[in-house]
Amino acid sequence: MSNERDIVITRIFEAPREMVWRAWTEPDLISQWWGPEGFTAPSIKVDLTVGGKYVYAMKGPEGSEWEGTMHSAGVYKEIVPHEKLVVTDYFSDENGEMLDPADFGQDPNFPKEATITVLFEDEGEDRTKVTIIYPEPATEAEYQAMLKSGMTEGWQSSMNKLAVVVE
Repeated sequence: MSNERDIVITRIFEAPREMVWRAWTEPDLISQWWGPEGFTAPSIKVDLTVGGKYVYAMKGPEGSEWEGTMHSAGVYKEIVPHEKLVVTDYFSDENGEMLDPADFGQDPNFPKEATITVLFEDEGEDRTKVTIIYPEPATEAEYQAMLKSGMTEGWQSSMNKLAVVVE
């Protein structure tokens, strides 16, 4: 499904797929793991319908360069319960209105919006593989900006927190 220039983050959780799905779709559970370690999620809004919007707030540790609250939002494009989510993703204000990634310290070439696929697959009894796929951006500059952003490391850190919630 992905090509070699897609950015792919994969993690296997020692938890049933239904539990991992709930942790990705229910605001009270999302708020426990959204954002890298040391970050909190003070607000999570989810309209889990095709065409519905999500708006997540993430607050960095006090005294760090990420101390303020940042928002990301997107629209659900495809929902296959317990199997697949396809969503758009972009930096936003608290109402989910798109903002420029450069306003958040990102490289000016960082894509303003991406469409992400999240797959949930059984990996044996009570084990779930989650795969997050960011398709290759349109330009090399966008691709390099995404690689340099720390996005992959941020996701891995968030997955560590997710493991604590579901396992």
